[in-house]
Amino acid sequence: MKYVFIENPIAGTKQKQLLFKEVQSAFRWNDSAEMIIEETRYKGHAKEIAAEYAEKYGADCVIVTCGGDGTVHEVANGLAGTETPLMILPFGTGNDFCKKIYKSKKLDPLNIVKAFGLHNGELKYKIQPIDLIDYNGEKCINVMSYGLDTVVETIGKKLADRVKFLGHQAYNIAIVPSLMHSMKYQINVDLDCVDADGNPYKIQGEPIDYTLFAICNASYYGGGFCPAPNSKLDDGILDFALVGPVNVAQALPLIPKYSAGTIEGASDKVRCGYMVGGRVWSTDGSPLLGNCDGENFDYNEVVFKVERNALKLCLIDEEEVTNEG
Repeated sequence: MKYVFIENPIAGTKQKQLLFKEVQSAFRWNDSAEMIIEETRYKGHAKEIAAEYAEKYGADCVIVTCGGDGTVHEVANGLAGTETPLMILPFGTGNDFCKKIYKSKKLDPLNIVKAFGLHNGELKYKIQPIDLIDYNGEKCINVMSYGLDTVVETIGKKLADRVKFLGHQAYNIAIVPSLMHSMKYQINVDLDCVDADGNPYKIQGEPIDYTLFAICNASYYGGGFCPAPNSKLDDGILDFALVGPVNVAQALPLIPKYSAGTIEGASDKVRCGYMVGGRVWSTDGSPLLGNCDGENFDYNEVVFKVERNALKLCLIDEEEVTNEG
């Protein structure tokens, strides 16, 4: 079996880089597993690498990401619809999707490496098909969202580029200036929703006023905010949280609830539920204020749907991972 480690050379810390060296050493003692290391060199490269190995080796290959959420997003797009599974090591900064699959907001990469048997070359894992969100032909593995959090994402990235030592804390700092402006946005929607019993209904508006709209395959994004704590990766349903227009006084008490996963029912401004697809488009033809898996996009219209069992994911073959905290 070939294990292709896709490494983002600018992601993570020196401690994680040392841990990666330990994984390399362990593979030297395993005659049945070949370790291949591929470094990404430009945006979109991880997708190309994953797709190339998937086409060549199929199920006889595992792609292992050693970066953050951006690398996971790219590799998921490269592997969607193939027989090649994805294994994720939380070696990046945010690792929001990992918080879902490893069931903790405080991930310890060493414990995850050990749980997969990567520290001694005795690999152990199970493979589970999971859903993806198809949006305009691209794939989203985690969360697609619109509104305030995209403003925070944009400011946070600029801050993180200028002040490197802040890391992901730049995004928490970016919340403050984002709240200083109007948080009322407009968007057109035609959403295919289902209630708790699976009965279909529509949410439509041309336009609707809102502050934040998160469409979730998983649970966490933005450094640990949790709009969908009970999401399931293989149920063919997307969770959503739609926050109506709020001012600063209304937003401040909602922020900790949004982080803790208790936003549902917290205010009459918040609507949570389930959907299977839909269409979102701008009111004036300009680019949407939106992002997917933490990467801003410039579409003025997005057509999306659940794509069931679109990706094979390697999970730890244990009930729990022991994490710090």
